Amino acid sequence: MHGDRTHDDHTHNEKSGLRTRLLTERRALTAEERTAAADRLAGHAGELAGAGATVAAYVSVGAEPGTRPLLEALRARGARVLLPVLLADNDLDWAEYAGPGALAPAGRGLLEPVGPRLGPQAVTEAAVVLLPGLAVDRSGLRLGRGGGSYDRVLDRLARAGARPVLAVLLYEHELLERVPAEPHDRLVDVAVLPSGVRELG
Repeated sequence: MHGDRTHDDHTHNEKSGLRTRLLTERRALTAEERTAAADRLAGHAGELAGAGATVAAYVSVGAEPGTRPLLEALRARGARVLLPVLLADNDLDWAEYAGPGALAPAGRGLLEPVGPRLGPQAVTEAAVVLLPGLAVDRSGLRLGRGGGSYDRVLDRLARAGARPVLAVLLYEHELLERVPAEPHDRLVDVAVLPSGVRELG
C-alpha cells in the first residue's frame, strides 16, 4: 500500500501547486475583466435552467467567477434558486434565494440567504447543481478549493440516487487538458465559461 500513499502524496502536492497558480491568476484579473465574465456567465442562464427548475447555486466571493448576475438571471427565468449556508462542521445547509437584498454577511467573507433553512438534503431536489472550482479538465475532473464542503454535497447526491447536471463555473483559461485526480473525485458534466457551456466527459 506504500506505493499508493506515495502516489496520493504526489497528487496532493500537484493539486496544491495548481491551486496556488490558478488563485494567483484569478487575483491578477482586473475588475473590468471580472465584471465582463460575470455578465457573460449570466447570459447562459437559459441553457442551465428554465421556469420551475430548482438550481443549487452559490454567491461568489473574491476573485471567483461572479455569480450575482447569474443568480438574478436564473430567478428572472422562473427558476427556484437554492444557496448554501455553511454549517459549523463544514457541511452545507440550503435556503432559497430571494434577491440581492435578502443576503446577509456570514463567516469567512461569505454572503448567505436570510430565508428559512431547508436542510442539507434540499440539494437533492435540484435539477442543476452549480459547483465552485478552480479548474476542470475535458474528462470532467474538477479541482475544488480543498475545503471539502462540496465533496459532501456530491456524496449526499450519490447516496440519494439524485442525478442533477453538475456544472462548474470558470474563467476561460481554467478549462484544462488534465486535472490531477484522486480516487474519490467525482466527475462533473459541464463547464460554464464566459464563452459558453461546454459538455465534458
